Amino acid sequence: MANQEVKRAKFIRLAESRTTKALNAIRVVGNLSNRINYSYTASDIEQIFGALQKELDDCRQRFAAVPEEESQTVFKLSVE
Repeated sequence: MANQEVKRAKFIRLAESRTTKALNAIRVVGNLSNRINYSYTASDIEQIFGALQKELDDCRQRFAAVPEEESQTVFKLSVE
């Protein structure tokens, strides 16, 4: 298997595992909404979802960043 194929397979394996774990963790946070068992304020909820959203935004930004090897500017003189 070529190196790129190995990297792709590793990415898929880890992405599926880590995403599943993150989704389960979010579901567990959702369990805190049960007012019979827990007491919380609107501020508490805003803080929780603000922190989750910030982390998601930061994560998405990391994927959107241009890899270093592609971000290097190449200078060429124009020929007249």
